[in-house]
Amino acid sequence: MFLKKGPKKRSRAGNASFAIPVFASIFLLVCSALLAADKVKDLQDHFDRDPHADSRVKTLDKLGLAQFDSASKAGQAGDYSSVGFIFEKYRDNVRSALELLKKQQPDADRHANAYRQLELQVRRGIREVEETIVAAPDPVRPPLEIVRHDLISTDDELIHLLFPRRTKDPEKVPSPPEVKP
Repeated sequence: MFLKKGPKKRSRAGNASFAIPVFASIFLLVCSALLAADKVKDLQDHFDRDPHADSRVKTLDKLGLAQFDSASKAGQAGDYSSVGFIFEKYRDNVRSALELLKKQQPDADRHANAYRQLELQVRRGIREVEETIVAAPDPVRPPLEIVRHDLISTDDELIHLLFPRRTKDPEKVPSPPEVKP
């Protein structure tokens, strides 16, 4: 019925087959961390070279996500000086994109899509900075507060460009003088 096999010999080949996937997964984790830093650098180079405002805003979306990811990893490691530097670079990128957008497409009514995309990205940046400020130690909070304030003022400017005031404020008409009988 059933054939009994003899005792299995233990070989080193079985142990090596277990070690290969472990070392491969460790290698992939290290490589992915290096590629993430490389990705931010590549996206930053692409952002700096891009002469068109629309494509610069699209690149800023990808670059911002990569920068927020690297900032969160640096925050988890406790390196808040790097976090501050990353958010300052993001703020500078937002300013650069807005200036190019205002230069190439000054009428936000006719080219509203790029302005809207940039405004959404700035709001995401404000949320990320606020979440980081909560977790940051006291000595590194002031630079992050400055970045937050700058991003909020940029967001206000974008909202004003997207939704300009169409009518003038009503002027107060002086009340007529009372006539004494």
